[in-house]
Amino acid sequence: MTNVAADSKSFIDGFIRSRVTGQGLDRRTEKAYRLDLEHFYAWIEGKKPEKAGLVWDLQRKEEKGETKGWEDWIEAYLDYLTAEKNLSRSTVCRKNRVLGYYSSYLAGQGVISLRRSLQPARGLEKKQQPHGPLSKKEADAFFAAMAREYQELESEFRKRICLRDMVMMELLFYHKIEISELLRLEVTDYHPQAGILSIRRKRGGAFNICLFSKELRRKMGLWLEERILFRRQGEYQDRMFLSKLGRPLSMEMVIRIFDKYRTLARIEREFTPRDLKEGSMKQYARELVIERCNG
Repeated sequence: MTNVAADSKSFIDGFIRSRVTGQGLDRRTEKAYRLDLEHFYAWIEGKKPEKAGLVWDLQRKEEKGETKGWEDWIEAYLDYLTAEKNLSRSTVCRKNRVLGYYSSYLAGQGVISLRRSLQPARGLEKKQQPHGPLSKKEADAFFAAMAREYQELESEFRKRICLRDMVMMELLFYHKIEISELLRLEVTDYHPQAGILSIRRKRGGAFNICLFSKELRRKMGLWLEERILFRRQGEYQDRMFLSKLGRPLSMEMVIRIFDKYRTLARIEREFTPRDLKEGSMKQYARELVIERCNG
């Protein structure tokens, strides 16, 4: 059995190549994933000082009952982050997702055998259960909060940021595209005269969607004018959605944006951007599109 801990760098590198850069995710996501995994290994090493360099065979010793299993280490680490480091629930959940992706990668490589699905840190169980789709009332409140903030903002710079956020959230809601697909969009993917947006899939290929909502098309056109003020020279200058520093947005940034407006809308239950595109909301999305087209 391969020595997991001693070869941690090579496994992390392989994971990054396979699950991050190989799927077209940006460099900021790569950096965040790498740091999460390096911190996890460093924590284990601190727990086993007599094993300098983390040289032990997790699988073999687990079978003999001499050490914790892989899942046990992850669960203990998440508990540590929650109870001792007092990290926010969203941060711990994100790290849990990364460790889950990494564990699946190791299992796929035959490095470890997962005895069970990874469990969340104590106190997070209910928050990590499936959230379910938004109700009509919640969706109304969510988008109303964004529109209200846009109207109330006095700073032109902040209004541009809010405009960007509205376009992104409406694309997710109306057209059911994935966040990773949204973040890979470039300016040339949008054809304003036809209102057609070309979406490139993670594993190659593309499909087109038509922005039926006149209001969304208006906002898209306005954003494309405003984004010029955010653009910087470099590899990502043609990316459609940019941060205030002119860099590509990460998935974590989109989740933070989503949480901000969920809070402003006073929606108490937890849900994520993925819930914007749940199947049971399709009819409501179509109704809104029709309403806006006829308005």
